[in-house]
Amino acid sequence: MKVKNFCRKAMVLVAALVMMMVAMPVEAQAQQDDIASTTLINKGDKAPDFTVEMVSGEQLTLSKLKGKVVVVNFWATWCPPCRQELKVVEKQLIERFKGKDFVFLPISRGEAKKTVEAFRKQNGYTFPMGLDPKQTIYKKYASNYIPRNFVVGKDGKVIYTSVGYTPEEFAEMISVIEKALK
Repeated sequence: MKVKNFCRKAMVLVAALVMMMVAMPVEAQAQQDDIASTTLINKGDKAPDFTVEMVSGEQLTLSKLKGKVVVVNFWATWCPPCRQELKVVEKQLIERFKGKDFVFLPISRGEAKKTVEAFRKQNGYTFPMGLDPKQTIYKKYASNYIPRNFVVGKDGKVIYTSVGYTPEEFAEMISVIEKALK
């Protein structure tokens, strides 16, 4: 009797594991399909032009940065992966490419200036940040999910896109930037 119960439990466990192994790639593919369907601008596309108000009050227009490699980064203060990514930006992007034709342009999606200012102060960030409280800029590039990075080459075309934050993805983006600056 004990052997039968053990075998039955083992078979149920094996069946559950097989189902999980089959379901994980399906779920991962569904998530990738969902991300792809919400991405409006892809590698090779001309980056949609915009003018963004910076926290400082200055206006910055993407097309006026032609000739530079620009990382357009959409983020929000409440987003944990965005926070992780912003923590490494100063050293891994801004300091690394200082003095080169490079601009890191983080744009807060859907938040008020006072929220972004408080976040900057709390975290000691000094690099410029843009504001997109009505998501008008974001909606030219995507319809869901942050953080999002669009690396725009010197010619104004998107050369790399990413959604979310992982150290591996960030390293890949750095590699793309380095090649574009050569």
